[in-house]
Amino acid sequence: MRPRAKGGAPGLVSLVGAGPGDPELLTYRAILRLQAADVVLYDGLVPPSVVRLADRAEHVSVSKRAAEKTITQADVTGHMIRAARQGWRVVRLKAGDPFVLGRGGEEALALAEAGIPFEVVPGVTSAIAAPALAGIPVTHRGLASAFVVVSGHAPAGYAALLGALPPKSATIVVLMGVRERGRVAACLIEAGWPAATPAAVVLGASRPTERVWIGTLETIGRSDVRPGDDPGVLVIGDVVSVSTDSAAAAARSFTVEERSWQSTTIPRL
Repeated sequence: MRPRAKGGAPGLVSLVGAGPGDPELLTYRAILRLQAADVVLYDGLVPPSVVRLADRAEHVSVSKRAAEKTITQADVTGHMIRAARQGWRVVRLKAGDPFVLGRGGEEALALAEAGIPFEVVPGVTSAIAAPALAGIPVTHRGLASAFVVVSGHAPAGYAALLGALPPKSATIVVLMGVRERGRVAACLIEAGWPAATPAAVVLGASRPTERVWIGTLETIGRSDVRPGDDPGVLVIGDVVSVSTDSAAAAARSFTVEERSWQSTTIPRL
C-alpha cells in the first residue's frame, strides 16, 4: 500500500464499470485506473482476470451475491471513504456499468456528501452487450425501436412496469432475472403478450462459459437453464429471431474456442 498523500489531501475514488466480463471490453480509462489503483473494491460478478489488472493494489471483495450477503452497502461506502481519506487511489469496480442497476448513484451521493473527490468511468452494460454477443440487437428496424431494462430480483422490481407495457412495444431486457424467468413470462402473457413471443437467456456473456438458450415466452419458464456462477440476462421480443442467422454467420467465421481473452495480456498503458 502506498503512503498517505502529502499534505493530507484525500485520494480519488473511481467508480469503474468492468463491462460484461471479457477484459478486452474494458475502456481505456478503466485500465488506466486499475493499473494506478492502491485499493480495488470489486463485486462478485467481476471475473478474477479483470481484478488482476490492478496488480499493484490491495484487492477487497465486496460481493453481495445471494449466498455471500455478509457485507452491507454502508460497509462498502465506509471502506471507500476511509481509504480515500488516507490519500489512496480507490477503484470501486462494478460489473457492467456503475449506474445501471449497480447502486453507483448511491455511492456517488455518499462520496459527495463526505467531500471525497470521485469520478465515474462508464462500462459496457450487459443489458446491451449480452444480447449483442448472442447475435441479438436490442433494436432493429421493423421489429423494435426501443428497449426497456429492468431488474429481475423480485416481482416488485418489474411487475408494475411490465404489466403496463403494451405487447411488442419494445424489447425487454431483464438483468439478474434468470431465476425469475417463469414469473416474468407469466406477467407478460397476462398483460397480453403472445405466448409465442421469442425469448432468450444469455449466460456468462463474453466469457468462455457463455451459453445461449432461445425459445418463447411460453417455454422460457420450463427451460432447463442452470445459471451456476454465471450472470444471466433475459431478452424478450421479436428481435430474438434475428439471432438465428447472425449467430450462424458468426459461428462460421469465429468460434467460441477462438476467443482467447483468458490468455490475452493487457499491455500496461
